[in-house]
Amino acid sequence: MPRISTYVNFPGNAEEAFLFYQSIFKTEFVNGIQRFGELPVDENQPPVPDSIQHMVLHIELPLLNDHILMASDAPAELGFSVSTGNNMHICVEPDSKEEAQRIFDGLSDGAVITMPIQDMFWGAYYGTLTDQFGINWMITFTAK
Repeated sequence: MPRISTYVNFPGNAEEAFLFYQSIFKTEFVNGIQRFGELPVDENQPPVPDSIQHMVLHIELPLLNDHILMASDAPAELGFSVSTGNNMHICVEPDSKEEAQRIFDGLSDGAVITMPIQDMFWGAYYGTLTDQFGINWMITFTAK
């Protein structure tokens, strides 16, 4: 089912923040906490530094109704620089790969493409951009 969710990046304290949010909203994480240390080995990429193995790669927490708050840590060791303003995305999850492409292409007009939409190792068709108005978007489709 298509959905819109909020995606937040943290400088290393995503788990702490989400445990706090969980205590407020009284809901359970969807699929637990995925960590950088669980990434599959890729000979084309450097190994994940020991200092970030424990950090959150992905986490989801239902808030109210069908709204999902998602997040990851964005470690400086991987070149990220998180600050207020660049730490949030609107995440659009359409119900087809074609619709994901259409939305991505539409938002791309005048945008800065931060990750071209493509098939990813975790099974999603995924891309990110900052639109012409400075809004960060994630477009992701995963076949069910």
